Amino acid sequence: MTSGISIAEWLVTNGNIAFEIIGTLAFALSGLLEAARKKLDIVGMAMVTFLAAFGGGTLRDILLDRRPFFWVQNQFWIWVVLAMCLLALIFIRSRHLEPTERATAWPDAIGLGIFSAGGTYIALQAGVPAIVAVIMGIITAVFGGVLRDVVVNEIPRAFVDHQPYSILAFAGGWVVVGLHYVGTSSFIAVGLGALVITALRFAAMIFGWRLPTWRV
Repeated sequence: MTSGISIAEWLVTNGNIAFEIIGTLAFALSGLLEAARKKLDIVGMAMVTFLAAFGGGTLRDILLDRRPFFWVQNQFWIWVVLAMCLLALIFIRSRHLEPTERATAWPDAIGLGIFSAGGTYIALQAGVPAIVAVIMGIITAVFGGVLRDVVVNEIPRAFVDHQPYSILAFAGGWVVVGLHYVGTSSFIAVGLGALVITALRFAAMIFGWRLPTWRV
């Protein structure tokens, strides 16, 4: 850094912005791929992509009475979503969509980790109790995917794939809470929480971990 700021100092100051960018792009990509698989038009693709990227964070901010919303304050993201959809219509072909259902799960796992951890930390900064902050993190990460699947006429994957999902966000949220209460910087708290959640989700997908199911 030419200004004399070390890389570590820059990450501590701007790391949360980097997390927001990665998480938003990851969830937007999951929505875009799902919309493309369903062969939606540009309006449908934009709506599904937008809901996947911003649905959870918007609901969290409504519940926390936090204004302005992230995508209102950063209008650049609206143009990013529209550009992603336009490029998808131009370049994505049917042969690219055969592995999409499974491919969607990988960026979704990254978004799950980053949005869960980030949402938990934002709620902690708002002064809510720890358990409420963890739930807000789950809402931030899960609700966008739920809206994405509902809009494309699918039962939300988080409810039916029987793999750990929300429970991982719950566990990772407590990692963020613990690091926050011992005075760790936001970058480290969110980063480690996101890493734990994403790694566990990847492991669940690779090794086929399953949750108990209701037996009638």
